[in-house]
Amino acid sequence: MASSLARMGAALPRVRPRAAARFPPPPGRWDSAAALRRAPVYGFRCQVHSDVKVGPSSGLKDGENSSGSWRIKMLYDGDCPLCMREVNMLRERNKSYGAIKFVDISSKDYSPQDNQNLDYETAMGRIHAILSDGTIVTDVEAFRKLYEEVGLGWIYAITKYEPVAKVANAIYGVWAKYRMQITGRPPLEEIMESRKLAAECKDDKVCKM
Repeated sequence: MASSLARMGAALPRVRPRAAARFPPPPGRWDSAAALRRAPVYGFRCQVHSDVKVGPSSGLKDGENSSGSWRIKMLYDGDCPLCMREVNMLRERNKSYGAIKFVDISSKDYSPQDNQNLDYETAMGRIHAILSDGTIVTDVEAFRKLYEEVGLGWIYAITKYEPVAKVANAIYGVWAKYRMQITGRPPLEEIMESRKLAAECKDDKVCKM
C-alpha cells in the first residue's frame, strides 16, 4: 500500500511554490530598516543655547561704581598721604563689592550740595560717610560701616559696644585734631585761605589779590 502511494505521488506534476508577495507597510507604521537604507546621511551641528544673559561691562575702574548703585559714600581728604593708604586699600577691596562711592573733598570739583551740604571745612574736621538714604555717619562709626561694606566688618565690630566705642572715638578725635601737623601739612586755616584765593581766580593766570 505504501509503495503504491509512493508511485502515485511520483507520477503527479510538481508545483513550484510561489514567492511571498511584498506589500508596502500600512500607513502609520514606520519601516526603520527601509528608511535607513533610503535616507541620505547628513552632518548635524549641535548648538547649545544658554538662558544666562551677560550684561555689558560697566567700564568702572579703581573700585568706583555707578552713581546709582553705591550703598555708602566716603568723603576723604585726597591730600592726606596717610589717609590715602586706607582709601586705596578700601578702593581695592571695593572692586569686588561696588558698594562704596569715593568722594575727594580736596578736589576743586567737590560739591557740598551733592553731599548733604557738608562743606569743605566741616568734612576736613573728621571722617564723614553718607549712607544711600542720606544718613550722615562720622568718626569710628563711619569706618565701621565702610569696612562692613567690603567684607572687613570684623575689624571694627568691637567698636559697636561700650565702653570700647567711647574710647575708640576719643582716640580718633585726637588723630583728627592733629593730623595736619602729623602729616606735615599747614594748618587748616591756611589751607582754607589758599582755597578761597584760588576760588576767586578768574582764570589760571589772573587772580584777585
